[in-house]
Formats: sequence, C-alpha cells, structure tokens
Amino acid sequence: MEKWVVSAKRADFQAIAEKFGIDQVTARLIRNRDIVGEPEIRQYLYGTKEDFYDPHLLKDADKLVEILMCKIKEQKKIRIIGDYDIDGVNASYILLRGLRRCHANADVEIPDRMKDGYGINEHLIRYAYEEGVDTILTCDNGIAAVEQTKLAKSLGMTILITDHHEVQEEVPPADAVVNPRQADCPYPFKHLCGAAVAYKVICCLYEAYGIPKEETEEFLEFAGFATVGDVMDLIGENRILVKEGLKRLNHTQNVGMASLIRACGLEEKEIKSYHIGFVLGPCINAGGRLDTAKRSLNLLLQKDRAKADVMAAELKTLNDERKDMTQTGAEEAIEWIEKEGRSQDKVLVVYLPDCHESLAGIIAGRIRERYNKPVFVLTDSIDGVKGSGRSIEAYSMFEEMSKCKELYTKYGGHPMAAGLSLPKENVEKFRTFLNEHTTLTEEDFIPKITIDVPMPIGYITEHLIEELSALEPFGKGNEKPLFAEKNLNILSMRILGKNRNTLKMQVRSQHGTVMDALYFGDIEQILTYIMQKHGESETEKCFQGQENAVTLSFIYYPSVNEYRGRKSLQMIISHYC
Repeated sequence: MEKWVVSAKRADFQAIAEKFGIDQVTARLIRNRDIVGEPEIRQYLYGTKEDFYDPHLLKDADKLVEILMCKIKEQKKIRIIGDYDIDGVNASYILLRGLRRCHANADVEIPDRMKDGYGINEHLIRYAYEEGVDTILTCDNGIAAVEQTKLAKSLGMTILITDHHEVQEEVPPADAVVNPRQADCPYPFKHLCGAAVAYKVICCLYEAYGIPKEETEEFLEFAGFATVGDVMDLIGENRILVKEGLKRLNHTQNVGMASLIRACGLEEKEIKSYHIGFVLGPCINAGGRLDTAKRSLNLLLQKDRAKADVMAAELKTLNDERKDMTQTGAEEAIEWIEKEGRSQDKVLVVYLPDCHESLAGIIAGRIRERYNKPVFVLTDSIDGVKGSGRSIEAYSMFEEMSKCKELYTKYGGHPMAAGLSLPKENVEKFRTFLNEHTTLTEEDFIPKITIDVPMPIGYITEHLIEELSALEPFGKGNEKPLFAEKNLNILSMRILGKNRNTLKMQVRSQHGTVMDALYFGDIEQILTYIMQKHGESETEKCFQGQENAVTLSFIYYPSVNEYRGRKSLQMIISHYC
C-alpha cells in the first residue's frame, strides 16, 4: 500500500516559463526542487564549471598548499591515507595524480575495511612513521581523528587533513584542516564530497606551480563520479560538478575507467548518474567490500589497456559475487523475520551471524525497501557483533540509537543510516529497547510517493522530453520528476525479455491519447494486482489485445523510444494503482 501525494509548491509558473523560455511543467519541476530566484534558476538550467566557487575560499587550502610545496621541494615522503569506498578511492586518485604531477615523492595507503576499519588509525600512523613518511595527507577522513593526529604530531610528523564529514566538538590539531563543514570556513557550498575537496586542493596546488588550469579538468570525472557514488545531494555546485564530470566520463581518457565501462557493457551507451550509482560505482566499491580498495585505485592508475581489462573484469566479478551474497543475505533476513514473527516489530533488528560485515548496510537497505521500517542488520565480527542500519524519514536513527548508547562499544551515524558494534549478549537488549521506546505509528510505515505534476499523457511531446533532460543529472536532492495520470485503459499487454522482466502495455487516456507504457518492476506482482482488481477474464483480454474493462492509474516518466530510425513517445511506469 502506498500513499500518493501531489507536490503543491506555489510560484508564478507562467512568468518563470516566459522568462527562461521553458514549459510551465518544467517551471513547476524547478520550483518543486526548491530552486527559487532568477540567479538560482539560471544556474540550475545553464550552470557550467565557470560557476564553481573559488577553491581558495576553503579554510586552510592555501596553508596546506604552502606546506605541500615545501615538502615537495625537500622531496619529503608524503603518504595519502584515503578510505575504502568510492569517494575515498577517487579522492586518493586525484591527490596522488596531482601531487605526482608536481613531482612529489608521494604514495597512497587505504585502510582495510575488516582489519583497520574506517579512516586513519594509530596502526597506519606507526606504519607510516616506520617507513620514513614525513607527511600524512588524509582524504575523505580525518576530521574525527583527534587522538591519531596527536600521535602523528608526537612522532614529529606533519599531518594535513582534507575531509567533508561533519565536524565534531574537537578539531584535530593538524598542520592544516580543509573541510567546508568547519564553522569558520568561508566556502559558500558545504556539501562537497571528499573527492571534490581533493579536486579543489589540487586546483590550488596547480595554480601555485603555474600549471595550466585546463589540466585540473581531468579530475572532474572522478570528483563527479564520487559525488554520485557517495550519495551527495545533487544541488548547487555538486550538480554542476556531476554534469561536467559526466561529459568527460563519456569520453574518458583514463585507461582503467574505460576498461570498467567496457566490462560493464556500457561502451555504446550514454553514461548517466544512474550508471555511476548502480553499475560502475558498485564495482569500484566491491574492491573495498570483499577484498581491498587498492584494487580499484590501481585500476584507475593503470596505463596498460590489456592489464586494465583484466583488472576491470576482476572487479566486475567481485561485484557480481557481492550481489549474489547480498541477495542470499536479504533472503535469509526476510525468512528469519517472517519465521520469528518479527514483521510486526516497528524497528527491525536482524542478527545474521554468518553475513559478511561489509554487506550489512546493503542488506538493511533491501529489507527497509520491503517493509518500509527502520532496519538494523547485525553480524559476527572479530570483536563481538557489528552492524549497520538504514532508516525511513519518520525515524531519526542516530538520535534513537543514542538513547541506549551504554549497549554499544562503538556507534555513529546520522538520521538515515548508522553503524554500531556491541557485545553479543546485548543484541536482544538492543532490539527490545528500540521497539519499546519508539514513537513510530502504523501511518509512518506507509510509503509516500510525491508526484511532481499530474500530467495527461496527451501533453507529452518530444520537445518537452528534451527540455526535461536539462534538469539532469538526477539523484539524491534532484530526484527524477514523477508525473501521473488516472484511469488509463490497458488496450494490450505482453511480457518481454529473456528473463520475462518487462511488461509492455499499450494504454489509452480518457481523452483518447494512445501510447506505449513499459514497466520493469515485479511482473508477477502487477499481474496479480490486475487480476484481483479486474478478474482473470479481463486480464486475459488485455493479453489478447481485445476490448476490456481494465484501467490503471500510473506514476510515470516520459521518454522517446527510437527503433530503426523511427521515434515514438512512451511512458516508463514506476508505480501503479
């Protein structure tokens, strides 16, 4: 069951449409994304890299560059310490390539997810010290590393931090800290990912060395890739960064990235933010999940196409393995929830002792999608039980977890996601506490789908679809628009695809417009729904293309289908009732 609601934000859509030469539907979509005021609308529609903010506005950016220049001149050993996810890998790549372009003596260390955990730790600092490292440069981590920074300083090392995570009460006593989220940082845009911060630092460094600004543009695709992969809001500068990054990604000169695109079968397609989020990005992430993130970094650094092809194929295989393990884990979790009668719990706490700990968060996300409830997936780890949580809008996960912090050995997170470690004997106490102290109601578990514009399919034109592409890239914070029309008559239906995973329909509106409609969701489920609503006989008539009484309401996105040089309008269905 879903609740469909229509976005009702107000503005003078006609005036906006006339001012910018766009359709009123497009004007309405822009307002729904809270883009208001002429400069903001103009940047949203036409923003380019010329609209990027000055990187020198980042607090400590110039100071950090000055220190790096001294270290490079003296050929001191610089070690970049990144993170094992998409953002950390891309940030590490940007810093390493940028530093080596300036002839720095630099290398990279990426923590092992299982052995080291997230971010810089004392083991990595001591290891660096023993290897004669003079300067540690972090990326996508470090802002919480107060004790670790103190250790590095006590060993006489220079420590430079570049990060984008929330600043905690105490800022590490590093030689320079570049993070736009610092309260006293004048940089106007606070939502950069770690790789974007790294890109800004390299922009400042290249400028200091007199390296042409154009050379920094090779890093745009990696900063944009990481912005999507780290699920940052695609607003303001981030959206432009991704837009510019995608332009380069579609003609990438990076040998490793080109190999990954080929391995994923995307060489003939226009790569969009979707492909980063759901095809390419997970392959980069798979290294850090099931093996080591250095695999992914080495792919991006590889210059030999034959070697890169092998490495890309291995990462894709790892990701396929990760998908299979995720599917198995999700099935086990759902089976346990149903068998134990836990589906009535308001907060689902699932203990899967044998689950790979790096997959707990993904599995929690899958279960949340099914039940639309907050979910924690816990698994055995070296020192007790470790887990990840994924939440719903009505439940501030970190806030609720904080009410029983005495149960954990370690925890952290934000409203929509969290991580924790706790002793095995506290698992049941954790589940009981969260369920006994929650204020969630049954209403909170009904998914709400927000429709941008209730739009008759007769209004769709090729020109409008082309205009909608100006709103891309889509993603978190700039969701793909959703349109809806009620009571469409289903003239015909057929199931397509070798896996029978596409339902192709021809539909007719009440005003007589006929159009093709495609649904890529659970085919069995939609057919069961149609049969329950209209009966088996009427459903069969749809498959025969005969006159019938079957009507459905759809939430959709319009697109153009091109086949053998002929174009036709179609709707891609996301929800039905």
